[in-house]
Amino acid sequence: MKKEVIFVILNEFAEWEGSFLGTSLRAGVKPGNPIKYAVKTMSVTKEPLMSITGFRVMADYDINSFPQDYTALILIGGMSWFTEEAKQLVPIVEKAIREGKIVGGICNASVFLGCHGFLNNVKHTSNTVEYLKQYAGDNYTNEAGYIERQAVADKNIVTANGTGYLEFMKEVLLLLDADTPEIIDEAYRFYKYGLYPVTEK
Repeated sequence: MKKEVIFVILNEFAEWEGSFLGTSLRAGVKPGNPIKYAVKTMSVTKEPLMSITGFRVMADYDINSFPQDYTALILIGGMSWFTEEAKQLVPIVEKAIREGKIVGGICNASVFLGCHGFLNNVKHTSNTVEYLKQYAGDNYTNEAGYIERQAVADKNIVTANGTGYLEFMKEVLLLLDADTPEIIDEAYRFYKYGLYPVTEK
């Protein structure tokens, strides 16, 4: 049985922020190569969710049916990470980090991690340090650990800004050992630059 990587989604989630990572896990970092993981989704409830672009989905798990045996918890950004509903996920994230599981947060989900103190002992990034401080307030005490990069991995925690979904993909795949570093970098470059490099006319 493949190990599960669980994508956490809330209403108005930004589905593209996890699309490249999910595709690489389900179809192989390089098509035809071994697939090590199964992709599942989780939300607070099993009620249908709507993404920012209007895709309606229903998560595989809710907080009551959430499994204990999984490898990574990936928080996908969106417009609901500052709600009371999102706070129900704090104990799950806390337990995942305590158990040494891989935890990823992109865009507003990275801010959620900062709001609840999960970034205070790791190097990290987000949607600018000013944005992070604005929402996290006194719960965020690690401005010195902020790095101005698209994505940052440290101590099994991966963070990215909202435009860093490909770098986020790469860092998570590397932590998961989903393929060789060379193949992962090849996939990243393919998605980043395409078949034909852009040239100025």
